[in-house]
Amino acid sequence: MKEISDLTKKAEKFLKTAKLVFDSKDYDSCTSRCYYAMFFMAEAVLLTKDLKASSHKGVISLFGEHFVKTGIFEREEGKALIYAYDKRLIGDYGVGFAVTEREAEDILRISQNFIKKLKIYLKK
Repeated sequence: MKEISDLTKKAEKFLKTAKLVFDSKDYDSCTSRCYYAMFFMAEAVLLTKDLKASSHKGVISLFGEHFVKTGIFEREEGKALIYAYDKRLIGDYGVGFAVTEREAEDILRISQNFIKKLKIYLKK
């Protein structure tokens, strides 16, 4: 399905951008790009079951319900998506709060693992 392929490519592009902005010490933007990379991959996986959501919370909820609770993915993938969403809110909207280098490094690693696992699933 072309839409799944397009979402996967977009996720990969956002992950590359996350690494670039991390290297430039823009940790807020790194976190945002990591989350969106994960979000697009989650949307791609949802499409394998003809599922769509109209909001970020909807994607997170559907992913948890149809892929984590059913055992297709580990609980850590569900938690990772929620963690990335929460950190993205700080990075994008937090005034007086900023994502630290350590947090950005952590979310970058988490998003790389998340995307790798979801890509393996999509290849099946």
